[in-house]
Amino acid sequence: MTDAASGAPRGGVVVSAYAPDGAPEVREGDDLAAILLGLTQIDPRTRLRDGDVVVVTSKVVSKSEGRTGHGTRDDHLAAETARVVARRGPTTIVRTHHGLTLAAAGIDASNTVAGTVVLLPRDPDGSARALRSALHAALGDDGPTVGVVVTDTAGRAWRDGQTDIAIGAAGLRVSEDFAGRRDGYGNDLVVTAPAVAGGVAGVGGRGDLVLPRGDAGPGAGALIRDDGADLFGFGAREAVLRAIAGEPEDRRPFGTSVPAEELVLALTQALGIQAVQESPAHVSLMAPDAVTSRLVDLVAFTHGWDVDDAHRGAGTRHLRPTSP
Repeated sequence: MTDAASGAPRGGVVVSAYAPDGAPEVREGDDLAAILLGLTQIDPRTRLRDGDVVVVTSKVVSKSEGRTGHGTRDDHLAAETARVVARRGPTTIVRTHHGLTLAAAGIDASNTVAGTVVLLPRDPDGSARALRSALHAALGDDGPTVGVVVTDTAGRAWRDGQTDIAIGAAGLRVSEDFAGRRDGYGNDLVVTAPAVAGGVAGVGGRGDLVLPRGDAGPGAGALIRDDGADLFGFGAREAVLRAIAGEPEDRRPFGTSVPAEELVLALTQALGIQAVQESPAHVSLMAPDAVTSRLVDLVAFTHGWDVDDAHRGAGTRHLRPTSP
């Protein structure tokens, strides 16, 4: 950005982006580093500089790594899925083996030969590290130090449209921690942590985020929440169904055990029954009829609690947390 009167650069950080034209069709075994350098180094205005971030879509990475297959998305969905999060009509949202939550596990049937699909890279962070190393090797010891981000397109809860997210990164601080700082009004910042890797897709001017050549950084995997730490481990319908089924492997997406007082409140709100917190790890209630007893199990399951067999008593139901 420049001053309108003088044309001189204004103060502050100048962020720029460049998307080169003329990229060829990428096939298995192609040298992505050579392709990228061929696109950027031919013009002095677009040559890579220290602190630049090179961004590539996961599709070209996957094609170069041979991560394609014959058939449809549905043919490959099960193998790419760790668990199903939600289904709506033809759309299936899953958590992949990478820990990413994406429609159809990120499997893409566009911009590929008819009758084939493109799968996500097996290790997006590893792909980013390999590409960064190849770029630096080609640029030479005296060449610029750059970061690499691998992106994929994803939808977002509560909003229409898709946006790109970072699924792989190398040589880049993927988030900034503002905890302990204060904003311009003097308010303490407690949990503010911008995921900068997703916001620097294809820009220059953020050299402060790019790490030295020998430091690959934490990778974009560091941005993935642990299963169960997300507030939306299942879709709304799926959460009800999984709670009713009560399968042990489905406990994790519902999160860790809530405090006893929160379970007591949930039982009161959902079922209108009185429960008593005997201790932080012990909740009791009058033994309900069979139908209400099943509903108690359901509420307890979704809150990380279970029947406490060690405290069985006549006419009383006892619950305990399943996790510390």
